[in-house]
Amino acid sequence: MTQAPTPTADTVRRLVRSLLPGGGGPDVRPVAEGGEGGEHSTWWVGNRHVLRLAPDRDSAVRQRRELRLRDLVRPHLGVAVPVSIAHGEWAAGLTYTLDTRLTGGTAEDHDISAVGEDDLAGLLTGLREVPARQAEGLGAPRTPPRSLESLRKAAVRAAQHLAQADEFDPTRLAQLTPPAAAQLTAPAPVLVHHTLRGDHLVVTADGRVRGVLDWSGAVVGDPAEDIAGLAHAVGSPAAVRAATLAGYGARPCLRGLWLARCDTLIRLSEGVRGADAGRLPPLREQVRRAWEAILLERVTELRDGVDETL
Repeated sequence: MTQAPTPTADTVRRLVRSLLPGGGGPDVRPVAEGGEGGEHSTWWVGNRHVLRLAPDRDSAVRQRRELRLRDLVRPHLGVAVPVSIAHGEWAAGLTYTLDTRLTGGTAEDHDISAVGEDDLAGLLTGLREVPARQAEGLGAPRTPPRSLESLRKAAVRAAQHLAQADEFDPTRLAQLTPPAAAQLTAPAPVLVHHTLRGDHLVVTADGRVRGVLDWSGAVVGDPAEDIAGLAHAVGSPAAVRAATLAGYGARPCLRGLWLARCDTLIRLSEGVRGADAGRLPPLREQVRRAWEAILLERVTELRDGVDETL
């Protein structure tokens, strides 16, 4: 198997010169890994562009699909999606895209305002309006919904481990009973971004959400996964309010909430077992955000007709 080349600053500079002629020696600098998803080698190009290089064939397939999907979703969303001004191959079978840079920080840098929650609602509404069959035709895979009961059982084990490490009170998970998990079935499938992390949300200093990055993981599947992603990124109350504004009822909102809560416990338990101290602060912050109380769970029991009570 041929070893994939490792991109260097000189490699990137030569490529960018061919794409942006007349610009002299472009200022290129790498983006920290993890800030753009990890599967791409990502470089800032001046102050206006971002260059992403697929490091392997699987990443190249996802990047080609992402370019098609971004064009499909753009007319439906109320927030910006990066535009590719040039794309091709930087090595045999390995793709690149030179994208416009969206101005702003991230949800890790700025809190979401009430108007920003409206922006998130527009995002969720727009994703639901994208024709799912058309997205599948462009390569978005259809994924089945996860079993919340299986996830609950894994979270119970994680919570017990975290209790021993003095990281979490496992009695809090008792709210999600097996009958409750059985009620929280997945809604009809839609196009799902699937990685709505804080660093994929472009947020301005006034709390507006101006764009969404990294569409390489988009699938046709359970919209509660994006509600869960927002709970990780901006907190459960803001995520549920945005989903409610987007027209989702109580069951999808609660399903997203518990997907997020179970996921964060499992990840934190893995982080504690791995003894990687550098990973623990962001994992703890995700647990804090996902376990913020929401009004819905204070006033509503999981029962038939719960959707109408929201």
